Amino acid sequence: MTPPPPARRRRTGADGAVPARNLPRRGAVRRAQAITTYGVGSLVAVDHESFIVSGLDGADEHWNSDESPRVHERRLARLLGVHYFRLPPASDDTSKDGLRVRRFPLMHSCPECDDLRRHREFNPPPGRSVCGTCEVDLVPSRFVIACEAGHLDEFPYWQWVHRGSGQGPTAAGQCGGTLKLRSTGRSSSLRSILVSCTCGVPEVSMEGSFRRRALKDLGLRCRGTRPWLGTSAPAGPCGLTPRTLQRGSSAVWQPVLKSALSIPPWSSGRSDPLAEHWDELRKLDSRADVEMCLKFAFKGESPVPIDEVMALLDAEREEDPSGEDTPSFDHRYRALRNKEYERLRSGNDELEHARDEQFVCESPLGDATVLQPLGVTGPMLVKKLREVRALKAFTRLADPDSTTESNEVPLSDRDLQWLPAMVVHGEGVFLRLDENRLTSWEKAPAVAARVERIRTAHRRAMEQRATDPSRIPPSPATPRMVLLHTLAHVLINEWSLEAGYPTAALRERLYAADDMAGVLVYTATSDSAGSLGGLVAQGEPDRLDRAIRSAMHRAEWCSSDPLCVEAEASGTHGTNLAACHACVMLPETSCEHNNILLDRALLIGTPDDPRMGFFAEILDH
Repeated sequence: MTPPPPARRRRTGADGAVPARNLPRRGAVRRAQAITTYGVGSLVAVDHESFIVSGLDGADEHWNSDESPRVHERRLARLLGVHYFRLPPASDDTSKDGLRVRRFPLMHSCPECDDLRRHREFNPPPGRSVCGTCEVDLVPSRFVIACEAGHLDEFPYWQWVHRGSGQGPTAAGQCGGTLKLRSTGRSSSLRSILVSCTCGVPEVSMEGSFRRRALKDLGLRCRGTRPWLGTSAPAGPCGLTPRTLQRGSSAVWQPVLKSALSIPPWSSGRSDPLAEHWDELRKLDSRADVEMCLKFAFKGESPVPIDEVMALLDAEREEDPSGEDTPSFDHRYRALRNKEYERLRSGNDELEHARDEQFVCESPLGDATVLQPLGVTGPMLVKKLREVRALKAFTRLADPDSTTESNEVPLSDRDLQWLPAMVVHGEGVFLRLDENRLTSWEKAPAVAARVERIRTAHRRAMEQRATDPSRIPPSPATPRMVLLHTLAHVLINEWSLEAGYPTAALRERLYAADDMAGVLVYTATSDSAGSLGGLVAQGEPDRLDRAIRSAMHRAEWCSSDPLCVEAEASGTHGTNLAACHACVMLPETSCEHNNILLDRALLIGTPDDPRMGFFAEILDH
């Protein structure tokens, strides 16, 4: 966060009238952070103040269309059930608007008089967060409570300090005293943070407040509060037991991001004018009906020729998932990935398309047979790509990759026809593993046993986090998935050294299923490290051969060995095996799975079984 900019001048409309609302500015965030770090429902610290980012109700009207233009990506919009996306508004000195925030938590303490009460009860001067008596900066509560349904609330200080007095949880605030909060300064532990009340109950520390049963033992249940939605927030008690969290904890807010590559026939942008009419067009079968619908929708001639519209409808129906009457979200997302995999395999030659084409994927000029001894095939140079990343929802206390849709918290109180999203333009390298060699390798008992340990640990972790363990999705950990995932990580590390890209500027996109075994490594940022051609150059067969061999030799040794390669479990909840920050882990922005489901031994083997690695033969030369 940047410091709050100087106070802005009072804006006037074209007729000199003052706008109905003239909201003060409270800092700035980068546009990309509005979906990855400071999205709807997240907590934002600005200097000594704390705020929560408001929901999107009404944002379509108050977000300026010039600063927050619409973005179209039909495949992703269809998956998420919206018509279009919008870039979050920029936060700079010339911005006319921005993300709306509300003060949260409301409980503050004064370091001078030690009072602990709601912000407004300190009688601060307008526009300032100071104690009206002591004139020192107020400190927002360090603690909040949240439940897995996504609700967020103030920490119940009154119930905590009165828990031994015999007063029930419904009597909150009835003692007539004033809460006090102070720190002994003896240590930085919770034992040094003391809460008291002037009614005379004994002073207690915050030690034990983070136990899973701490609030349940107080007889408290989640009230269902949603402070990011303001006055429409109360949703009624949800019945779950909330947990205490630090205000800045990553468990307070995790984004649920979904993305799609723009691939033909959607990648030219010519279909954008049809964005809000696809639902109606999908209901029509005949060409004549489609043509009539277009004339009615556009009050005349359609901006998109009827032949192109029919081709787009055919392409969309091809992407419909099969095998289920009402396919799940995961099934539809896999269908989206399958289509990308097909297009990456087949390519899209630049010479055959206009300059506005946003997906260019070509075979390298060199002889790809040099990669056959490695078990790698089908390298493709993705010279131009466009990725749209949308913020679908968010979660609290749960990993977005291991939660059910029922625990995903929507971004607004009412259904929206759009979602906030970011667009990334870049380049990449796509490669596949030889299917025959891969099938033979993944049937090896030693390989299956190692991956089963990862899958079991991942399943156990999901069950521990889930409210209803019977509804958790299956773990994606399979031999080919863990192999491809680890291969992507070592290639990103190698190319960051070879091509000069920062590791955080590269990103993986995995295609791992029974009929897919590919990985796309591409530029993941929209800054100067985006598309300079350096990554595409690494996809030429000779360079790719050298890169893979070098990456395997580099992965053969870790500064934490032998502990790393011989570990029985590592990573969060034991969801990795031979993987640590000294060898294959990446910045989390580069990884699709938050640095879990990794095992370096599947690449290069173990000291006890060196032949287990898929690339073990490389190390013999």
